[in-house]
Amino acid sequence: CSNEEDNFNVFSNEKSWHCEIFDSKSWEWRQSNDLKLTHNDYFECNQDVFACGALHWLVFNDKQDKYTKYTMLSFDVDKEEWAMTSLPDSLRGNDHCDQIAPVSCEGKLGLIHLRQETKMLDVWILNYEKIWIRKHTINLKSLHEKVPLPRSRIHSFYGVDTLFMVDVGSVSFYNFRTRKLNRIRIGGWIKSAYFIQTDSEPVKRKPE
Repeated sequence: CSNEEDNFNVFSNEKSWHCEIFDSKSWEWRQSNDLKLTHNDYFECNQDVFACGALHWLVFNDKQDKYTKYTMLSFDVDKEEWAMTSLPDSLRGNDHCDQIAPVSCEGKLGLIHLRQETKMLDVWILNYEKIWIRKHTINLKSLHEKVPLPRSRIHSFYGVDTLFMVDVGSVSFYNFRTRKLNRIRIGGWIKSAYFIQTDSEPVKRKPE
């Protein structure tokens, strides 16, 4: 460019996440539609959930107003489409110190909201009409005396009435109806966990 020409810098607030899917029939990776978010969007936790035929993540945007900071990002596995879902109204302007995480509950997409100040846990379910319904409100004060909640992270449900929690060096199962706690020492920090049924049918790998 000559000195007489104006130079312009164009900045985009958009970033793309490259997405590939492994096809177990062809035994190959193939590219799917990329995910486009802003530079202010980031995944709130390492926890992802599979429910109702889709993968779900909680996304936080610190530049949005307090009522739209949190959204649920979903990827439909069959349609290979991305979608955003608003959180319940009472959670959209939530204090960032509280714990909010997606869970699978009774085969549906759910949300847990642990209020650190009161140690009360709300469990929300997204019904088939895409409406959030509060399923449970659980008092975890007695659990907090055994397992400090700011340190432990509620990861998911194990059954209908049992919470699965991860901590540094251990995992815990807490039945909130019977208030029974089972803790297992395993060592190391757990970012994510998945339950595998050992009585499932055997899977044959693709021949060499």
